[in-house]
Amino acid sequence: MATSRGFVEQDYVIEHIRQTFQCTVLWCEGRACLEYGTEEELYHISKYIQESFDKDLLDVFFTAIESIPLES
Repeated sequence: MATSRGFVEQDYVIEHIRQTFQCTVLWCEGRACLEYGTEEELYHISKYIQESFDKDLLDVFFTAIESIPLES
């Protein structure tokens, strides 16, 4: 599902990613940071953003960090 190659609101892309993938968006000083579970998930998210919105992951998110597993 490709959208128009024109301007796409960052908030729209972020919300679309949150609904499509099981990831978390953290906010730091008003900037969106992606928290992902695995390197494979990060790859799929990056590829999806590129194919769907013609943007790089870091055009949408300030940074991407891997989730720290919870200890039992």
